[in-house]
Amino acid sequence: MKHVVAVGDMKIGRDADLIVTHALGSCLGLIVYDPVQKVGGLLHAMLPLSKINPDKAEANPYMFVDTGVPALFKALYEIGGQKSRMVIKAAGCGNPLGKNEMFKIGERNHTILKKLLWKNNILLETEDVGGTASRTVQLDVATGQTIISSNGKKRNL
Repeated sequence: MKHVVAVGDMKIGRDADLIVTHALGSCLGLIVYDPVQKVGGLLHAMLPLSKINPDKAEANPYMFVDTGVPALFKALYEIGGQKSRMVIKAAGCGNPLGKNEMFKIGERNHTILKKLLWKNNILLETEDVGGTASRTVQLDVATGQTIISSNGKKRNL
């Protein structure tokens, strides 16, 4: 089954599921996969910190990196994923408007992700972050294969 993750959303799946998100610019795309249980998920978070709008964060924790990342891990734990086996990958966190982008949302999203992972003793296996190009990310939950599509080219992450 194919699940499409919208901006400010998260989806999890198992076995033969395919999870896709489009248009990762400054947003964080976080891919988490447990190869033993064959469960995985993908988060498309827009903004770094929920403190700018606690009500919105409560209604939709996936909109923010600091609330969406823990929510993704919790959802995967609930369907059998284990932290010690999880493979973590990140994409996006770019500067679609170039170096003059005033708020540096992409850089801030990446910084908050790294801090969260570090505090929880979790390492990224790989990442494709920064730059100005938009990315599409696809996770095949049966195999854990993660494909990045950008500028008409596809590659494994």
